[in-house]
Amino acid sequence: MKTRSSAWPLAFLFACLVAYASLYPFTGWRDQGVVPLAFLQAPFPQYWTGFDVASNLVGYAPLGFLLALALQRSGSSHWSWVVALGLPALLSLTVEMLQSYLPMRVSSNVDLVLNVAGAALGVALALLIERLGALRRWSQIRANWFEPSAHGSLVLLALWPCALLYPQPVPFGLGHVWDRLESGLTALLVDTPFLEWVPVRELAPAPLSPLAEAFCIGLSVLAPLLMGYADMRSRTRRIVFCGLLLGGAVCVAGLSAALTYGPDHAWAWITPQAQLGLTAALVAGVLFVALPRRMCNVVMLLCLAVSLSLLNGAPISPYFAQSLEVWEQGRFIRFHGLSQWLGWLWPFAALVFGLLAVSRSASASARASKIDS
Repeated sequence: MKTRSSAWPLAFLFACLVAYASLYPFTGWRDQGVVPLAFLQAPFPQYWTGFDVASNLVGYAPLGFLLALALQRSGSSHWSWVVALGLPALLSLTVEMLQSYLPMRVSSNVDLVLNVAGAALGVALALLIERLGALRRWSQIRANWFEPSAHGSLVLLALWPCALLYPQPVPFGLGHVWDRLESGLTALLVDTPFLEWVPVRELAPAPLSPLAEAFCIGLSVLAPLLMGYADMRSRTRRIVFCGLLLGGAVCVAGLSAALTYGPDHAWAWITPQAQLGLTAALVAGVLFVALPRRMCNVVMLLCLAVSLSLLNGAPISPYFAQSLEVWEQGRFIRFHGLSQWLGWLWPFAALVFGLLAVSRSASASARASKIDS
C-alpha cells in the first residue's frame, strides 16, 4: 500500500543541505585544468583527521535513512535499498566533480567512499527499523495523532528546532531579516536610479519594550504550536503536544546559548520577558485546544504577521551583533551559514504554508456547500 510520507521532502531538503555545505562559499568557479573524474584514480591520502571521517559518515547517513524510509513508506519493492544507496552515491560523485572547479575545495576519493558508507549505514538502519516493526508502529501512531493531510506541517515542525539554533535578537523570534535586506538592497542598487525605491528608515527605530518583547516571544512560540494543532485529531493530543513543544523549545534555546556563549550561560536568555512570553504561550495553547483546524491556521497567520512586524521594526542591539560574531566563528556549528537561513526563512515558509492551508480549507467548505445545496 502506497502512503504519502514526509520523508520525501525531508530527504530533498537534506540533499540540498549536503550540496550547500559541500560547495560553500560558491565563489571562484573556474576550470583548473583538472579532469572532474581524475580524483577517482588518485591514490588514497596517507593522512586524514577523525573529524573528516566522522563528518562524511554522519553527513550522508541521514540522507540514506530518509530515502530508504520514504521508499518503504511509498510501497516500493524490496530493492528500494539499491535506489536509496544509489542516489546519495550519485549526489556525492556529482559534488566531488563540481569541487574540482572550486579553488577552495578539494575532490577526494576518500570523501566519496565515506559518503557512500555513511549512506549505507543510514539505509541499513532504516531496513533494521522496518524489520523490527517500528515503521508500522509509527504509521499507527501518526494515524492516531495526525490527520492524513499532515505532511507540510510535520516537515516545518521538524525544521523549527534547527532554526532556533541560530541566535535571535528575541528568544524564539525567527525571521529578523529587514536590517540585512535593507543594507543588501542598498549596496546592490547603489549608483542606480532604483536606490530611491528602497524604503530606507530615516529615523533609528526604538527598541522593543519589555512588554512588547514578551508579547513577541509568546507569538513566536504560539505559531508552531497552532501549526501542530491544525493537523491533530483530538484535544488531549493537542495538550500533550503543547507541553512537548514548549519543553523542546526551552531545551533547544538553552543548547543554542550554550553553543554561543558556553555551558555556563545556557540559561542566560531566561529573562522576565522570556518567562512572561512562555507563560502566555502556554496559557494561550491551553485555551486554543478547542479551535477548529481552519481557525488554528488563521490564528497562526496572525501570530506570524504580528511577530514579524515587531521583530523587523526593532533594531539589532550591539550585544546581539557581538553574539553573532561569536557564533559565526564556529564553522561546524553554524554549518557554513545554513542555520541562519533557516532562522530567517522559517516563518515566511510557515506563512506560505498557512495561506495554502486556509485556501484549501475554504475551497473544501465551498465544495461541501454546493453538494449540500
